Amino acid sequence: MTLDNTTIAITGGARGLGLAMAERLGRAGATLALLDMDGECLDNALGALHAAGIAASGFSVDVVDEGSVREAFAAIRSTLGPLGGLVNNAGIVRDGLLVKAKDGAVTETMSLAQWQQVIDVNLTGVFLCGREAAAQMIDAGRPGVIVNISSISRAGNMGQSNYAAAKAGVAALTVTWARELARHDIRVGAVAPGFIETEMTAAMRDDMRERIAADVPLKRLGQPQDIAESVAFIFENPYFTGRVIECDGGLRL
Repeated sequence: MTLDNTTIAITGGARGLGLAMAERLGRAGATLALLDMDGECLDNALGALHAAGIAASGFSVDVVDEGSVREAFAAIRSTLGPLGGLVNNAGIVRDGLLVKAKDGAVTETMSLAQWQQVIDVNLTGVFLCGREAAAQMIDAGRPGVIVNISSISRAGNMGQSNYAAAKAGVAALTVTWARELARHDIRVGAVAPGFIETEMTAAMRDDMRERIAADVPLKRLGQPQDIAESVAFIFENPYFTGRVIECDGGLRL
């Protein structure tokens, strides 16, 4: 896909991985619709992109609210024209063991709220936004690309029952949508990041970050730009669909 003058929506686009994707796709000529709940972060992100000469607009959305998603995507279409692309990037973590015990006695369990919050944002949000984007592309009679952000944790990771299940679901949605939407000239791919230098990893203790980096064959955490390059590859390669790119420095969980 030629990105020049293509409107691409990015959920969670105001910071971290989402903002890095916006910068990369914007430099290639895309017109960006940043979707986020944090108005202040949206304003800051838009200011940075505009200063770099990148065309971008901000839209407030709660990806777990069907009405909010529909309103946001309708606003994108009326403001910027039909979508040519979507990056489903918004996500959260609420880590915890399924059951925590000491001396044979259960002391704590993962709460239903911990489970549901992650499933709602990381899986249902992907479904709602992907559905709106695909419908808009088909209605406009134009080709499109949807990129979902999964994770290497989709294979299972201790302390992340909720996150692993959601990200495995995202990978399955990617294959399913690629098969369903190919007839409409819509490609669907996914990127599964490993451990990346973001606000989340920056909040870890230094010793924990060092242990994680030591397990990566490349002996370092990835950069947001590394994931942005993987996303751009999916957009720009016209024969890529229905697959997940693992960008993890060689780490396999």
